[in-house]
Amino acid sequence: MLYTPEQTAGFSAHSFQHLLTNLDDHVLTLTLNRPEKKNALNPTLLNELAFALAYAHYEKDVWLVVLAATGDVFCAGMDLKSLSSSEPNPQTVPRPSGPVRLGELLAGLHKPCIARVQGAVYAGGFLLVGGSTHVVAVDTAAFSLPEVKRGLFPFQVMAVLLDIMPGRTALDLCLRARTLSAAEAREVGLVTEVVSTAQLDETVQKVVNELKQYSPTAMQFGLRAYQQLKNIPQDQHQAFLHEQFQQIQQTADAKEGMAAFLEKRLPSWGKEK
Repeated sequence: MLYTPEQTAGFSAHSFQHLLTNLDDHVLTLTLNRPEKKNALNPTLLNELAFALAYAHYEKDVWLVVLAATGDVFCAGMDLKSLSSSEPNPQTVPRPSGPVRLGELLAGLHKPCIARVQGAVYAGGFLLVGGSTHVVAVDTAAFSLPEVKRGLFPFQVMAVLLDIMPGRTALDLCLRARTLSAAEAREVGLVTEVVSTAQLDETVQKVVNELKQYSPTAMQFGLRAYQQLKNIPQDQHQAFLHEQFQQIQQTADAKEGMAAFLEKRLPSWGKEK
């Protein structure tokens, strides 16, 4: 993480320039709010996202995250003009301890993340969508990686895509710069649900409500293990996962879940000390 728990402890006291934040009933909603620039990621917005995701990772009251955006474009990717400009960008949050790489930040969140995609997604915007555990997109949304048209290549996006689709499919998206419809994005695994604009909020809320029924600790254990497996040799996977299962049985959520099952009642989650 690029921030310490101590740095993010004052999260609510910060005033963000390009990010709207709302924490309600264990759900932290982060809304990209730079519609005049198609929510392109400039240094200020990148730092604000990094700070907010670090807070979400550390804060026990946050069980899951929703990524949303204002305007008619979800995210146009990196703001190349801003990133190459020598003009200073406002510092609305503490400086991160290293470069902001959204793919790493979302992989390290270890909590469910739902992308609410109300418009087109381009270039580096794929990092937000590809790094989410669930993606609900309107049927009019388009998805494209145009980097090769500009003499560039979506290196970081490629790594994220290889986690969710076959290698040839990921390479094809990077090499041909073609535009996918929302339905096509679902076919390749980039999107999990396609809905009409009128159904977007209702569907996102349905996913949120379903996830909130289950143990936040169990989901965090599982998502962390999923990422850790990538750095563990194949022949050590089962030993590692066996140890994870031994550890999760000792958590308050596991004990509450078993007690609720035996007592035929709904569990009450989130009482970890």
